[in-house]
Amino acid sequence: MTDRHNAFLSDMAEATRLTQSGRLGEATALIQRRLGVPGRSPDGASPADASAGPHAVPRLEGPAARLGTEAAAATAHEALIPERLRENIDQMMQGLRTLAPSLRGLVGGGLHAPKPGGLEPEGVETEGGQFVERSFSNAAGARDYKLFIPSPRSGPRPLLVMLHGCTQSPDDFAAGTRMNALAEEEGIYVVYPRQSSRANAQRCWNWFEPGDQGREMGEAGIVAGLVRAICTEHPIDRSRIYIAGLSAGGAAAANIARAYPDLFAGLGVHSGLAAGCARDLPSALSAMRVGAPGAAEPGGAAGFGAGSVTQNLRVPTIVFHGEGDGTVHPRNADAVLAQAGIDALTPRRERGSSGRHSYTRTRYADETGRVQVEAWSVQGAGHAWLGGSPEGSYTDPSGPDASRAMLDFFLGHSLPGGRG
Repeated sequence: MTDRHNAFLSDMAEATRLTQSGRLGEATALIQRRLGVPGRSPDGASPADASAGPHAVPRLEGPAARLGTEAAAATAHEALIPERLRENIDQMMQGLRTLAPSLRGLVGGGLHAPKPGGLEPEGVETEGGQFVERSFSNAAGARDYKLFIPSPRSGPRPLLVMLHGCTQSPDDFAAGTRMNALAEEEGIYVVYPRQSSRANAQRCWNWFEPGDQGREMGEAGIVAGLVRAICTEHPIDRSRIYIAGLSAGGAAAANIARAYPDLFAGLGVHSGLAAGCARDLPSALSAMRVGAPGAAEPGGAAGFGAGSVTQNLRVPTIVFHGEGDGTVHPRNADAVLAQAGIDALTPRRERGSSGRHSYTRTRYADETGRVQVEAWSVQGAGHAWLGGSPEGSYTDPSGPDASRAMLDFFLGHSLPGGRG
């Protein structure tokens, strides 16, 4: 069976799952992309998005974005389909419902109904690892996610949470960061929560919403609950759970690490912002444009209370930021570092180059000499995952390997006693 055929079957299986879940707009859009319907680019972007490339600027949407419904999306998608093609798609969708059991066997996973209040049924682990789609829900809310399951190893394994940026998806983010390949080498589980377009029209994590920043609240509570649920289903070393993200995902990761320092042994923020640096859309846009107020001044941030950008998280932290980032001002990296408590640590800087980029790497050690914080400032780099693959969006293949550096940093840290 060819790769192209496999990809087609995989897309059709996903369309079936979306249809069975009542998500007709998303199913229709997926079929349109597979059939190359005019009016949409091959990657599913609308004409308004067609110019978006690997270094395009993700759009930030506020609470108003939540007013969009999937019913409206379905209507918009159907308007792009010629009448004859619509009839063919209707027939195809009916056929997909019939073929669902066979497709499940061909592509594996992704077609199960979620268990109420928890994880979906687990697939069978195979040699070389799996990348499976699942769903999770708790009192804070619900999200779909994809889980990379490494090939079997002895003993409990680490878990890494990866939060994608705006407009991205778990598959896109996994492809762009190449994290699954590295995780297979190390025997690490990687979970990619999927932001819902219902929660944010551009699929940005709502890092600037107070209701999504705190412990057992909103998106922070969903991700923490998802992690705990995975720990009950898989052999996870609870002392080695880490979280990282890009852009809006990086800011959300910082929020979640701040809320759950007893759950996460390490934080990675790539082109993101500090925890609690914004409490609404205007303050979010301001932080992105010029940096959060008081970012480099301990105790100098005003108006954020316990969510201040200078609150010391004391979670081991690694930061990547391009000095040419025009979407999230590089000054925000200083705010993340301030939260990590670098004032009490001893810095050691080194300079290097990778591809067309030079960089400064600064490691901050405690009194025992152990590195607690690491910062990469990359000259000439924009708003993109450094050292990433062009197979994903918002990546810069020419630069230091952020994925490898983050894993190396994370694996040097663990929580005492495996708490969480």
